[in-house]
Amino acid sequence: MTGNLEKHGNHRDKTISRRRALAVTGGTVAAGGLAVAGLQSAFADTADTTTDADATATATSTSSECMTLMTSVTEGPYYLDGALVRKDITEGKAGVPLTLRLTVVDATDGCTPVKGAAVEIWHCDAWGYYSGYTTANPGGSAPAESEEGDSANDQTYLRGYQIANANGVVKFETIFPGWYTPRTCHIHVKVHTGGEKEDGTYEGGKVNYTGQLFFADDIAEEIFTLDPYSKHTGSYTVLADDMVYDGGGATSGLLTLKAVHKKDPSKGYKGSLTLGVDPDAESTGAGSGGGGTPPSGAPSDAPTGTPPSDSASPTASASS
Repeated sequence: MTGNLEKHGNHRDKTISRRRALAVTGGTVAAGGLAVAGLQSAFADTADTTTDADATATATSTSSECMTLMTSVTEGPYYLDGALVRKDITEGKAGVPLTLRLTVVDATDGCTPVKGAAVEIWHCDAWGYYSGYTTANPGGSAPAESEEGDSANDQTYLRGYQIANANGVVKFETIFPGWYTPRTCHIHVKVHTGGEKEDGTYEGGKVNYTGQLFFADDIAEEIFTLDPYSKHTGSYTVLADDMVYDGGGATSGLLTLKAVHKKDPSKGYKGSLTLGVDPDAESTGAGSGGGGTPPSGAPSDAPTGTPPSDSASPTASASS
């Protein structure tokens, strides 16, 4: 990424409020209740091939069109080692279903697929809490993470790996992330190569890319009027004021989103993006994008990887 990514205290917060229904993917959306139940039926699994029409990241690149090498950014303070290799990372967490399809290509070699790359993602739940750090205040007003009443493991939910197929493709089943002050809605991502699956997780190798995935403001803000997201109130940071997103669109991590149901956002979304990486490079996780002053106890995506002082002490290992 280029440009000044640090906006110390200068981001413009935007208060979440219920809006009129927004036009999304050609239809009108309506707020309503939702649950993760039915996620599998809402997103019928299909083969991960380049002929899958839903798999094409129309705003990024295709197999015949190479893209810019993506620049690593901060991994933030909430990374945990030992995430599980699995497709569905929800663990019963409530939220708008999200099928995430990522394609890893070698941007230094004509954007050829990087077969066997391990893609790791992690993100907060609908109220802004991360597994492993469930006492960190997400800012604004939100119920305690313990009030969600789900069956999720507090050390492993909304974290996981998938191994890229011959086309460089991985697919995750998750939920639309919530938000926390002072950040916009996002998903963290790492691309690893050279390691192997062992004991249910991914071991060895090196990290080639550390990045973050982002969501269009209009879609995010409409989703945040829905239950359970609406129980977290306060000031939401839009993309233009985020300390990490630099306005570069797909090459800066902006996802292409497609609504499952044109008139009902609670049915879920399909998100896609092509990640152009250098398989020979190594990322330390301390890339650009720190800054901002969070409220007491809230996360600060500083590139140190240090969790907030009042966070729960994380468990490095993850078990099924």
